[in-house]
Amino acid sequence: MSVSRLSEAFVQQLSCPPERSHLEVFDTQIRGLYVDVQRSGHMAYRLHYIQDKVKRHITLGDARVITLDEARQLARAHLRELLAGSDLRGDLLAPNALTVQEFFVDQYLPYVKTYKRSWGTDESMIRNHILPTLGARGMAALRTPDIARLVQSMRTDGFAPGTVNRLLVLLKYGYKLAMRWQVDCIEINPALDLKNIKDDNKIERYLTPEQTVALMSAVRASDNTMLQHIVPFLLYTGARKREALDAKWVDIDWAQSSWRIPKTKSGKIRYVPLSQGAVDLLTKLKNGWPSVIPSDADYIFPNPQTGLPYVSIYYSWNTARKQAGLPEMRIHDLRHSFASFLVNAGRSLYEVQELLGHADIRTTSRYAHLKRERLMEAVEVIKLA
Repeated sequence: MSVSRLSEAFVQQLSCPPERSHLEVFDTQIRGLYVDVQRSGHMAYRLHYIQDKVKRHITLGDARVITLDEARQLARAHLRELLAGSDLRGDLLAPNALTVQEFFVDQYLPYVKTYKRSWGTDESMIRNHILPTLGARGMAALRTPDIARLVQSMRTDGFAPGTVNRLLVLLKYGYKLAMRWQVDCIEINPALDLKNIKDDNKIERYLTPEQTVALMSAVRASDNTMLQHIVPFLLYTGARKREALDAKWVDIDWAQSSWRIPKTKSGKIRYVPLSQGAVDLLTKLKNGWPSVIPSDADYIFPNPQTGLPYVSIYYSWNTARKQAGLPEMRIHDLRHSFASFLVNAGRSLYEVQELLGHADIRTTSRYAHLKRERLMEAVEVIKLA
């Protein structure tokens, strides 16, 4: 522990010595206010005080999120509450207790990165939604109403039910792991009793033949020369965007007209039959079209500048869909369109399930209404005199 007249510049340059778990530097201006710097690099403003003859401390906020002035204002407010006889135990942290930020950044993320392909989504959810609101709170101090308030705040801010539900799933799983690992004596899962929000707004769009022509014209005019190949490949195969962007030549079986996807959403290897249209497209690419792609490239749709898969094609896709008059069409809707083409051509839901790689037929059943529409058209051919 050390004492200094804290300043914003002084705080931001602090670092914890490698031989210590954390460094505490107390402010000379506000009695009990200090900044706690963790070995991991995380730092938080905290207030040390005595209540009922017991030494306690409370976390005020992430020192990289709130300013020193804001921390001092919070500290003064809490001290005034103490003088008025208020009990602050709801937000108290035991010495060296783990915060939400420390757990999810230092323990949860390193763990899920070892097996979860979509860990980047978790990282984004933690960074954008959990840390700003709950990051400075203690894991053991968090209660169900705290998470409920975050859920309500996200709903008020207009976030989709699916986004809010992913937050709840993440928090439930995080606390499940914390309890399994016996972290900080956590005995309850505060997110467990919160139900997912019912999502009645799932909109699935399907390309009509006219829209398909307009979209293909737009992608061919795109500044991204690979977009004109990626989009039709998605329509030919019904693949997920990431599966196509990461596709390698080594996984194409030309003799069997098949594409091997080694890493799927379900974690299983999947084999996708390639139509003649898909084979023709791949043949042109393999023969050096466009010429900016090296003939010995490992990836089928590499970024010409790096030779590696695109991290994102959002901006070129967004431009193309607007030019095609389809501003609401998501790239994942190409997968839905693939399924609708199959159903409208008379293929069974089982065949669609196999081609899309759905583990559960219930996922594929969303396309059942397309089949019913086709059946309605079929019965209309019956005409009675």
